[in-house]
Amino acid sequence: MTENVQADDAVLPAAVMPIPGPSDPMVLPRKAGGRADGKRMLIGMTRTELRAALADIGIPAKQINMRASQVWHWLYHRGVTEIQAMANIAKDMRAVLDQHFVVGRPEVVTAQVSSDGTRKWLLRFDDGEEAECVFIPDAWRGTLCVSSQVGCTLNCRFCHTGTMKLVRNLTPAEIVGQVMLARDALGEWPNGTASLPALPDTDDDEDDRPYIPGAHNAGNNYTPEGRMLTNIVMMGMGEPLYNFDNVRDALQIVMDGDGLGLSKRRITLSTSGVVPMMAKAGHEIGVNLAVSLHAVTKDIRDEIVPINKKYGIEELLQACADYPGANNARRITFEYVMLNGKNDSDEDARELVRLIRRYRLPAKVNLIPFNPWPGSAYECSSPERIRAFSNIIFEAGISAPVRTPRGRDIMAACGQLKSASEKISRAELDRRAAEKELGWVD
Repeated sequence: MTENVQADDAVLPAAVMPIPGPSDPMVLPRKAGGRADGKRMLIGMTRTELRAALADIGIPAKQINMRASQVWHWLYHRGVTEIQAMANIAKDMRAVLDQHFVVGRPEVVTAQVSSDGTRKWLLRFDDGEEAECVFIPDAWRGTLCVSSQVGCTLNCRFCHTGTMKLVRNLTPAEIVGQVMLARDALGEWPNGTASLPALPDTDDDEDDRPYIPGAHNAGNNYTPEGRMLTNIVMMGMGEPLYNFDNVRDALQIVMDGDGLGLSKRRITLSTSGVVPMMAKAGHEIGVNLAVSLHAVTKDIRDEIVPINKKYGIEELLQACADYPGANNARRITFEYVMLNGKNDSDEDARELVRLIRRYRLPAKVNLIPFNPWPGSAYECSSPERIRAFSNIIFEAGISAPVRTPRGRDIMAACGQLKSASEKISRAELDRRAAEKELGWVD
């Protein structure tokens, strides 16, 4: 990504603000800019905001609820990309709406398809900033990995995104827009008046019922039997809990039964461990929780997930134990990247089991072979070492599948997202990491 914050001193942050508590959202160096034409995006507005926006442009009070319902239907059931396509709204009313609003989609800068079917989009927003999102097709599901920030607040040392400076949070429109764009690309809007059927309210890894049509014909996939995009993970660029309000509002639209209609059990939010916001996320969003754990000792986690210096392993695991709604049917996922000689010993595996048992966590562990990127300081554990690590956890009665790397050939795999290639020296990586930590490590 061409980071405008480097080229324009006026937008550089004076300092990174402290880590927020439960009710003080992160203060960022930049806010999203508006459109040059002054129009507002309809995508990303809540129902209340949509009704208020219609009132602001003079829609008669008696018509507001009806007009809001019409617009909502065209946006999220039919997937229109322009107001003039809203056929059951009178032509003169469409003209009024067109004067003040646009539907809203991010611009696709590049679209790549991996040899394994993974798709990655580099998206540009109205202010010129960019982020990536990734679609991962599997046999029985299709998962969209969604970004929440341009850059990242944090600096996990194995993660490519963590090398980027934080530019700004994504807005609800930009988060929902990633889902809309993916459905555009996958052909998941109806040509007629039917709606997509509801998916079963489950996200069980062991569920072998196919929800995706066997043909998987991207561009023509709207069928009564199912759809390609079945799951969403907030695991793209950024730390979602440092963009809490916007992520919450976006996911509420995604989960709205009259909106995109995806069950909360089919959405997973991943955090590196922003402990004060975890319970709030459970209460106000209520989706599945994934935690980027990656190490079981203070020294190693301090190194590879430096937010551990602020919120340690014990505090993080207690927050997991307290997470609303976690149970054996809705387990917490611990993400664990396998780094050769760093966190992959038998002793590490046994300590992970001990910690899960100590806090009585309904948990599963996703073991992630490290995906290399230019300038990274780590190597992936060997397949034999990963298998031995997994076996120790499995033998303790805890699920520990090894995630198959997807999209490595297009830099779309876990930990590889970064909106454009950028040659950074080791010294510069260290300097950026130290700058981020100044504001949030005591």
